[in-house]
Amino acid sequence: MAAMQPHPGEQQDQGSPGQPFQDIGCQEHDVETPYGMLHVTVRGTPRANKPVIMTYHDIGLNHKMCFNTLFNYEDMQEIMKHFAVYHIDAPGAQQEAPQFPSGYQFPSMDQLAEMILPVIEHFSLKSVIGIGVGAGAYILTRFALNHPAFVEGLVLINIDTCAKGWIDWATSKLSELTNTLTDILMTHHFSQDELLNNHDLVQMYREHMAHDLNHHNLSLFVHSYDSRRDLDIMRPTGALTAHHKTLTCQVMLVVGDSSPVLDAVIECNSRLDPTSTTLLKMADCGGLPQVVQPGKLTEAFKYFLQGMGYIPSVVDRRMSTGAVPSASMTRLARSRTASSSSVSSADGAVRSRGRTRTQSEGSEGSPVAPPGNPQTMEVSC
Repeated sequence: MAAMQPHPGEQQDQGSPGQPFQDIGCQEHDVETPYGMLHVTVRGTPRANKPVIMTYHDIGLNHKMCFNTLFNYEDMQEIMKHFAVYHIDAPGAQQEAPQFPSGYQFPSMDQLAEMILPVIEHFSLKSVIGIGVGAGAYILTRFALNHPAFVEGLVLINIDTCAKGWIDWATSKLSELTNTLTDILMTHHFSQDELLNNHDLVQMYREHMAHDLNHHNLSLFVHSYDSRRDLDIMRPTGALTAHHKTLTCQVMLVVGDSSPVLDAVIECNSRLDPTSTTLLKMADCGGLPQVVQPGKLTEAFKYFLQGMGYIPSVVDRRMSTGAVPSASMTRLARSRTASSSSVSSADGAVRSRGRTRTQSEGSEGSPVAPPGNPQTMEVSC
């Protein structure tokens, strides 16, 4: 199997050589829920005065394939001294999972979200900071909408809040007829540029998807994700209906600048509260930013936690946020843009992804917003 090559400027993850998906110092648990058993891997011990970090992976992956490069990264170890981590594997996605019997009814995406509450109750957790990728980001967001008291923050990588349109559905069905499940998943996770040029990374994930996952179970998870409902998130304007909700926690959206779901993430950004949302668009990165750019994502996550008051930072009265950015954070925020969707979102209109765009601002300093139009900061790195 080809070894994963670190991105230029990044350090190799700290797992054992040749085993980038190895868990380090973890305990495994099976938790019973109303919709079936969930496999949960726990790393560290919860702190009485802090939330835990809870992760949920994307389709075609499990928690090891999705998150171990990030959580075994050297700089992330400093953050992990302050938090316990609870990795959730979707039903049947954990390593060496038994195959579901014929006729098994796989949970819907809404039911997968409701399965998180029994996990929180089983471990007597008070609150969580969620990190989700793709389908996992959708599941954690649905849980946060239904149970906001348990969620203090969300890091949502490659989230698509929209249900599949009929064109997407028809394209998916045609793809199923002409491609294997592994091929379909590869185009879900990687941009065309990555598929053509990042051979080592692509081949490693192709091998794991083909041989380390139960494809019968996996196909059920893929079908559940393809059948998802629109999350009906709307930017708060004081006129939300019972059918539209908004996230009340701090949110960081993350996407690679060549990701297959870039437009979907920008669309999600246009639906969220601009006062509590940051969009992190990562340069030289495609569909797996937590794997390709673990250093930059770790740095951004550190400042996300500092903004929530969970990691000490230097206080400066001149800054409204109360935190002084380091030289590295200044580099991280060298480009900021404001979402141009404020007005249309305030009117309650959901724009098509094709018309989603961002308005560029100066390379230094905060964007200048017209009076009365809240703006969402976008950080490019």
